[in-house]
Amino acid sequence: MTDMGPLHHFLGLSVERQADSLFLSQRQYMLYILDRAGMSGYKPCSTPVDTHAKLSADGVPVADPTQFRSIAGALQYLTFTRPDIAYAVQQICLHMHDPKEPHLAAMKRILRYVQGTLDLGFYLHRTSPDDLTVYSDADWAGCPDTHRSTSGYGVFLGDNLISWSSKHQATVSRSSAEAEYRAVANGVAEACWLRQLLHELHCPLRRATIVYCDNVSAIYLSTNPVQH
Repeated sequence: MTDMGPLHHFLGLSVERQADSLFLSQRQYMLYILDRAGMSGYKPCSTPVDTHAKLSADGVPVADPTQFRSIAGALQYLTFTRPDIAYAVQQICLHMHDPKEPHLAAMKRILRYVQGTLDLGFYLHRTSPDDLTVYSDADWAGCPDTHRSTSGYGVFLGDNLISWSSKHQATVSRSSAEAEYRAVANGVAEACWLRQLLHELHCPLRRATIVYCDNVSAIYLSTNPVQH
């Protein structure tokens, strides 16, 4: 093995070392995606997704589905340092098998948002890894075609966000409590895996993981020993 010095660039991620933190950025990769999509000079957008409408499977097929899938895959890699676009990218990736014009419009909105946020990145601060905290949520029956829900969670180690997810649930939930309970279960599974990983890295956590959920029914289900 060869010591090549402090890390500066790795697989499209640039690393900037500061006094007590690391700043991870994919600025060059963002410019590359915009150039591939032919949107380098487009007007920036302030938000990555339209919150007043849901994407469905209806619409006119796009002229070049291969290009759509290529850009969607590139945006998936961008979410490694941009968790703010994770949900929006997940929504367009649901339709990669048969992209339509509304899906292309949603992708262009994400790219316009990226155009205006090229300097954003991901900070990792020096912190004492005393605890692991999970925040979970669910969008109940958010898909207008299948009525499946979307689970989301974010896991913090100290003050640092270290894991996040936005994913379609595998089955249809018949209540918001059921959808939220599934989101909590996904967050807990991720927390268990991270605790085991930290233990193998000889950094065991000494305090229990706290999981936050905004649904009272899901909380009661989680704390009821009969459900276990």
